[in-house]
Amino acid sequence: MPENRKLSVAMIGSYVPRKCGIATFTHDVASSYAQHVLGEPLDGSPGVQIVAVNDGDNAYDYSNEVIVEIRQHRRADYQNAADILNASKTDVISLQHEYGLFGGSEGELILELLDRLNKPIVPTLHTVLQEPDEHQKEVLHRIAKRSAAIVVMAERARVILNEAYGVPQKRISLIHHGVPDVPFGDTEPFKERFDLAGRPMMLTFGLLCPAKGIETMLEAVARVVPHHPELAYVVLGETHPGVRRDSGESYRISLEQRAVDLGIQQNVLFHNRYVSDADLREYLQAADLYATPYRSREQITSGTLAYAVACGKAVISTPYWYAQELLADQRGCLVDFDDVEGFAEALRGLLDQPHRRESMRRRAYDYGREMIWSRAAEQYAKTFAQAREWFAERAGDLVALRKTLLRLSLPELRLDHLLVMTDGTGILQHASYGTPDRWHGYATDDNARALIVSAMHYALFKEERMLQPLQTYLSYVHHAYNPEVGRFRNFMSYDRRWQEDNGSDDCQGRALWALGYLIAHAPHEAASKLAEDVFRNTVGLVEGLEHPRAWALSLLGLHYYLRRFGDDAEALAKKTMLADRLNTAFARREAEDWPWFDDLVTCDNGRLPQALIIAGHDLGRQDLIDRGLRVLRWLLDVQWAEAGHLSLIGNDGWMHRDGRRARFDQQPLEVAALIGACKAAYRASGNTRWQMEMRRCFEWYLGRNDVGANLIDFKTRGCFDGLEEHGTNKNQGAESLLAWLHSLLIMYEMQPGDVLEEPRDHDLG
Repeated sequence: MPENRKLSVAMIGSYVPRKCGIATFTHDVASSYAQHVLGEPLDGSPGVQIVAVNDGDNAYDYSNEVIVEIRQHRRADYQNAADILNASKTDVISLQHEYGLFGGSEGELILELLDRLNKPIVPTLHTVLQEPDEHQKEVLHRIAKRSAAIVVMAERARVILNEAYGVPQKRISLIHHGVPDVPFGDTEPFKERFDLAGRPMMLTFGLLCPAKGIETMLEAVARVVPHHPELAYVVLGETHPGVRRDSGESYRISLEQRAVDLGIQQNVLFHNRYVSDADLREYLQAADLYATPYRSREQITSGTLAYAVACGKAVISTPYWYAQELLADQRGCLVDFDDVEGFAEALRGLLDQPHRRESMRRRAYDYGREMIWSRAAEQYAKTFAQAREWFAERAGDLVALRKTLLRLSLPELRLDHLLVMTDGTGILQHASYGTPDRWHGYATDDNARALIVSAMHYALFKEERMLQPLQTYLSYVHHAYNPEVGRFRNFMSYDRRWQEDNGSDDCQGRALWALGYLIAHAPHEAASKLAEDVFRNTVGLVEGLEHPRAWALSLLGLHYYLRRFGDDAEALAKKTMLADRLNTAFARREAEDWPWFDDLVTCDNGRLPQALIIAGHDLGRQDLIDRGLRVLRWLLDVQWAEAGHLSLIGNDGWMHRDGRRARFDQQPLEVAALIGACKAAYRASGNTRWQMEMRRCFEWYLGRNDVGANLIDFKTRGCFDGLEEHGTNKNQGAESLLAWLHSLLIMYEMQPGDVLEEPRDHDLG
């Protein structure tokens, strides 16, 4: 490539007109690169293209530079975007990365796109967590591994990325958040638009949420107003969508009421609107002071603070990381978190000393000259060129890496059949082919499974459409409890009449598992509170459970419940008791070639080693973990065909201690249990071979089985009820469907990657 040729770039991120800070940033970077590097307007520029990420399935009226859209939670869209980019003439891919922007757990679906690209990738990291959880760290590690260079917007982010994530300093570029180039001048001419002429004006801008610390600022203003009654504090911005979704406008109303209670309603103006760049500049040019009383020390960037500094505002802020850098050398005032008197004192000082305020404004403005968009565009161009050179030198190695990746192209996660099988009562048990069969009614077993699937789906993808069925399944489980006998009922007829007073032991354990899972992953307080009430009122029934499988299912419920309420001594005692019971049951019957608790291996078998491993991990009991891993290895060994696929124990006779074993009918339920156990094994041991086992088990659904039959109906999105000698059972009931969905959700959650393909052996621990 000729050295004087300007590189073309494709930018991936949310995009205007979507109301999102990243969308605005992506547009500003694209515009400035087109104008200041390529020397052409963005509209119609062949050198800048956009891949726009939508929130959920929402669509927007994008401008011409958007070449492809990605629906946030649609895996196929990420793969399609990668194919389009690979076929394009784009030189470099610029990725805007923020947790929550992309689909999947911690935004992992973006890896589907990155792993397919054959072009240099340069992510701009809008958040760099110093103490990420395991999965957050894994996702960022994998992004870094695929990146030719990485852009951060603060020196602290560069240090964290190097020390906590091991990214070499030479691959990290510090490019400040770009800002508009506005002249330094008098604020008075701009105040007339807001009817604030002659009044000192302080501004806070951004989506309104408790993390912004507005309450602290209101209290501080109340202490300053007696001395400066003309002060105007403008709080500009819409309520954060997440806050509005959970509580409407109650948070904003509470702030407005607090201003009234403090007697400063004439001094505080709430402008509830999403403003354009042009409007924001006018607000900033009208402001004498700017406040960011944020409550999180770890905030690594802030576009609003960058704008305020570059526009020459006298800033008062809490000492979050980004503020410490931008406001150093007397470019602003730093006040401790939630320090009302500290903010009041800083505000009074700047109002009382106009010369000091103007001096601070000038220092901030001069510093901001290095941050204007034209300067940022030049730095991006330099970083892109370095990335292109780095990629060219290592292209062969990167191609080889992609060939060794285990990443499985997972089917799209569709809920069509789940919604068909669900009515206002719950999910129906059976189907005649793909149509719900009302003759058999409902079961608590299936509604408990459906409650787990819906809660897991919402936790991963935050799709609002899952809330209604989730409430339906929770309502069913709640109603299933029979206080007269102290246990859950299982079967209900289609006309809503219970067919029994007391369900099986497994039904009890499965209901507790579902309630515990929902408590740990509740989408809102209303669901959590009901689940907590029912769980606490019913968990005592575990004392009377007699079957080891029911103990295992109950242990899973207690595991999730104690993740939220770890100080519940009674629940912890029950967990310890059940773990000891389960361990003893295995110890009494095991032999070197038969590590099982009974002379017969039946159904849902993987749940027992899963419970042993999880309980052992939670309780710090290596003996439980070792037994669980040993049992899981054995279950996989005895269900593995010489051809290398999973060959499940059939329910037409099960497997006996003397070696007799049914080959058919194989049930999807068994695969889901094995995948869940392998997930627990991986989390407890860290051995990536358990991820490999998850993949091999999952492929059973997709035709890697004894008869080479696909168990998924991609027309109805249901799962066939079993594998028979000559094909599949064509009915698509709830148990099979929920096993499939649960398995697919776990694969989406874990998505094994960066694992070399290896032959299976017996040393998996």
